[in-house]
Amino acid sequence: MKIGIMQPYFLPYLGYFQLMNACDEFVVYDNIKFTKKGWIHRNRMLLNGTDAMFSLPLKSDSDFLNVDQRFLGENFEKEKNKILGQIRSSYGKAPCFRQAYPVIEDIFNCKEMNLFTFILNSLNKLKEYLSIPTPLLISSTIAIDHELKGKYKVMEIIKKLGGDVYINPIGGMELYDKAEFADNGIALQFHKMRPIVYPQSGNAFVSSLSILDVMMFNDRTAIMSYLGEFDLL
Repeated sequence: MKIGIMQPYFLPYLGYFQLMNACDEFVVYDNIKFTKKGWIHRNRMLLNGTDAMFSLPLKSDSDFLNVDQRFLGENFEKEKNKILGQIRSSYGKAPCFRQAYPVIEDIFNCKEMNLFTFILNSLNKLKEYLSIPTPLLISSTIAIDHELKGKYKVMEIIKKLGGDVYINPIGGMELYDKAEFADNGIALQFHKMRPIVYPQSGNAFVSSLSILDVMMFNDRTAIMSYLGEFDLL
């Protein structure tokens, strides 16, 4: 059984969903430390022909809390409306805006203020839109020693789920050793997305944007075909 394990990213890039679709079960970490510089609460969209960052506002809190202990800020409603306005302004004339925007709007209108639950809801909404059958599991609900770190925690999760293949993003080649995983009965594979280019309102193509950009310029059939455009190394 193929297992994927990832941090909870908000409206992540296409490769995240390729990886999800390639697995039999996909684990989303909730009991890991939140990092401001990562992609947990922010991403990039096309704005005035170039990439622009958008972020979920967060309640001020300790930098040592886990993702599931963080909450959206009190100014979320105001920031939400600002971001949705930017999306409408930037993508209103995109060919698939009418199909994609209601999904994105529904995600932003989630009433949950817990950061992890808010993001998990968004991932479930998006995998439904993309017809990805892979179930999402929450890491803290898996009965392992959660004091384990790094590769040791990864291997324990996979073993507990009965997995024998672990698919990790290509960046993990610097972190994980195939031989060490093989010694634990796990085949380690690395996901590498192939170059995917599509028209973006006549502008020069900007890659690696949020899935919302892909959704605005491509219908569901096209995106579902993109889900298979990767290699396992």
